[in-house]
Amino acid sequence: MVQSVARATDILDSIAHAGGAAHLNDIAAATGLKTTTAHNILKALQTAGYVRRRAGDTRYHLGDRILNLARVAGDDDALRHSLRPALEAMATETSETVFLAVPSGDEVYFLDAIESTRALKAASQRGHREPMAGSAIGLLFLAFIPALRRRMFDTHADRIGPGIAAEIEAIAERGYALDRENWMPGLNCIAIPWRDEGEIRAGFGLAGPSSRLTASRLKEMAELMQKIASETDGRYEG
Repeated sequence: MVQSVARATDILDSIAHAGGAAHLNDIAAATGLKTTTAHNILKALQTAGYVRRRAGDTRYHLGDRILNLARVAGDDDALRHSLRPALEAMATETSETVFLAVPSGDEVYFLDAIESTRALKAASQRGHREPMAGSAIGLLFLAFIPALRRRMFDTHADRIGPGIAAEIEAIAERGYALDRENWMPGLNCIAIPWRDEGEIRAGFGLAGPSSRLTASRLKEMAELMQKIASETDGRYEG
């Protein structure tokens, strides 16, 4: 067991030293492992979410669990600072409560929020945590982070009912998540992804009273937030 752990950490180190992605042969050479041994360990790491493969790319990349650990270890403040202007723009343009959230293990962590100044509004959830399958932004992460989705389906199948699985598929097709009074009566929410070099790193959300955020208004808000987020995509410097 100790030898297996040591080999796995050596493989992760080799990928990190290669810039976050490396081919199997290069990993085997860097760690001194046989190609078949390295491949078997990489398969286990991939299943656990510590490495991942990208479509059309034969290299192994560091996975979302490693990236989340790095974020938790000290990246939160940098990400919050970097994306604050986008959050402020969304708050100004929509006049609703907006928030920034990130995946944290099997939960959603609300990293930042700006509360609406309107009398009837959604409260800020900054600093709160929610189950991944319990909110629009959590379903957003499940829809756009395949390794996270596989892990949740494998380890928390009891939380993923047929309705949630269908909604995850709808979000992936639509490009954003909607919650129409599912989480809380009288409250509607939107969540859109934010990408850093093509990878989903965080999500922006908006919440407000269902009486004001009608179906057509939700669609308008989603398109506006997507536009603002797209202007920030890939500009994070952590």
